[in-house]
Order: sequence, then structure tokens, then C-alpha cells
Amino acid sequence: MNRLTTSQGGFDLARFPESPRDPFRAWDAADEYLLRQLEGIDDAAPVDLSGTVVVVGDRWGALTTVLAEHAPVQITDSHLAQRATLANLDRNGADAGSVRLLSALDAPPERIDVLLVRVPKSLALLEDQLHRLASAVHAGTVVMATGMVKEIHTSTLKLFERIIGPTRTSLAVKKARLIFCTPDPELARTPSPWPLRYDLPGDVGIASGRTVTNHAGIFCAERLDIGTRFLLNHLPKRTGPDRVVDLGCGNGVLGTAAALANPEAVVTFADESYLAVASAEATFRENLGPDAEAAFVVGDGLTDVERGSADLVLNNPPFHSHQATTDATARNMFVGARTALRQGGELWVVGNRHLSYHVLLRRIFGNCTTIAGDPKFVVLRAVKR
Repeated sequence: MNRLTTSQGGFDLARFPESPRDPFRAWDAADEYLLRQLEGIDDAAPVDLSGTVVVVGDRWGALTTVLAEHAPVQITDSHLAQRATLANLDRNGADAGSVRLLSALDAPPERIDVLLVRVPKSLALLEDQLHRLASAVHAGTVVMATGMVKEIHTSTLKLFERIIGPTRTSLAVKKARLIFCTPDPELARTPSPWPLRYDLPGDVGIASGRTVTNHAGIFCAERLDIGTRFLLNHLPKRTGPDRVVDLGCGNGVLGTAAALANPEAVVTFADESYLAVASAEATFRENLGPDAEAAFVVGDGLTDVERGSADLVLNNPPFHSHQATTDATARNMFVGARTALRQGGELWVVGNRHLSYHVLLRRIFGNCTTIAGDPKFVVLRAVKR
């Protein structure tokens, strides 16, 4: 936990799940820059926060916590960001009831007077968010976005220009930058292209040629990522009434392939992204029908899956948390998988060879077998003894 000091006071903030091993703060220079701008810097007047304030993409709830007295509406695709926000509000004595938490799939407020956007890593997610919010802003809406310099590109500014209105940027401070956008109610906007659908290639086993649905911001939303492709060609061959979990499901192609290969299996699709789980459900329903049995869980790993209930967990873990490279997410996923598996149940993981997931798996499970490998990827199996 670290302390963020602002003109409103000091705030103790942490990411979620909180871990003493986590070296990263719950905010960065971009969040600080935006908060200072709201207070009024460089001869600018403080921003009037008496109307409806919407905070989009607040990564760990720092912005929402500092602005809690203004009853902001937070919109995020991340379940973990919502959990972090609630935890940070609580540890700072703020009234969680004054803050409205919405997912990226929820309808935004009908009128927005102040729109604050933390620029996401995914340009597609930003595009979809701006399309969803455009009808709620008006000529007097204050629109500001923030991000580190490496996160803001010409394409970022063009999205604001095309969907909201005239856009300019600030000078860089501590490698962070602000975006100022003036809403143009007369702007002609094209519909959002999301969600996007495409057919899988013909060389990925049982899933070949199947259609997948991708909401904005999903990893490799415009094509099948090569790690998942590798695992699809090395899925375990199983029969019978298995309980399978597609952990970190993304668009759900792994779990859907498992269900196609074994019609008796019941698959749970789990991800911390609301848009990912919606994508997985659309992919599964299109390929197995509206009445096929499956579960779709937005949550923190497998905390909502019954302990000792799973026979097989499939996982292609991310190794980034926003811009930071870390194995913390994979480690949490592996620990959660071991808890969810029955005795003799298996975790199958695909990962970049250089990430050394076999070391983590041996530490957590006491065993690890390499199923397949190429110069870039490995498929690993760990069994709960």
C-alpha cells in the first residue's frame, strides 16, 4: 500500500488483490496530472464537479476514491478495478454508496457533465467506450483524458476528434500527458464496429472454421493469437462428464473447443473482464446452441468456482498488468486452479517459453510435464495430487 497526497488530502491506496509482493502502486503520474488539472493549474480555473462526473477506465480506483465526495460514476471493464475501488474507498473512510460502479456493458448516464478518461492500452476499447458515451456528452461537458506519453498516440487523438470533437494535448509532465476535448453535438458519427466476428483458420483442430465473437479490448480481438492456436492443436483428448474451466477465457475459443470435442463436458468460462465473458458467451452459443449447458463468470480468477469441482482447467495467462510485465496474474491463476481442481484434476497452460511457467507450476503443484513445445511456446500440464 502507498499514500497518494493531493490538495484534497492523503489517500492510502492499493491494487487488488493486495499483495506485499506487488511492487506497483495503485496510481501513476498520469492520474496525478489529471487530479492537479481538476484543481486548477497553470492559471486554469478549477473544474466544476457539481454535475454528473463520469470516470472511465480508472485502473485501481485511485481517481474515483479521491473524487468520492463528488459522487462519481465509474465505468470499467475490469472486475478487479471495481474490487480495488471498493477496497480503497473503505480504507479511506469514503462512502461507497456515493459512488456508482458500472461495467463497460452497462448503459452510461443519460447526461455527463464531466468526463474523465484514463486512456486504456487497447485502442479498440477506447473507440468502443467513446461511442457508448458520445450521446451523453453535451456542448458544455468537460472532457479530459490522461495517460503516460507512451500510451497516447496520434491514433488516440484522432479517435477523440472523430467521435467527440476538437482535441488537443498538454505538455508532458513526468512522462504523462493530458488530452482536452471539446464536444461537438453536430458531429456526424459512424456506428461502433464492435463487437467483431471472424472465422477461425482451418488448422486449429476441432475449432477449425468456427466463428468467434470479440467485444472491444479483448486480447487479439481481430485474429487468433498464436499461443491459443498452439494450445488448440494440443488440447487433451477427454470423454465423459468433465467439468472444464476456461480460465481467463477471453473470447472463449478454448472452452468452446473443449465443449465441441467432448459433448458431455460442462464448461465454465471465467474472466475478470465483463467484455471477455460476454464475448465467450456469444462464441459458445453460436457454436453449441442457445440451450447448451455452460456457466459464465466475471470474477477474480476462480474464487467463484466451487473448490475441488473441476476436472480440467485450460489457461493462456496474460503476463502484463496494464503496462507492467509481471507473473503475478499467472501465479494467482495457477493457485486458484489448484484450489478449484479435484484430486487428479489437470491444469493445461500455454505460455511463452521464456516465461518459465514450469518453475511456478512445480512450486504450486509439485509437478509439471511439458506436453508440446516449439521455439516460442510450450504447453504444460500440472496435476493436483
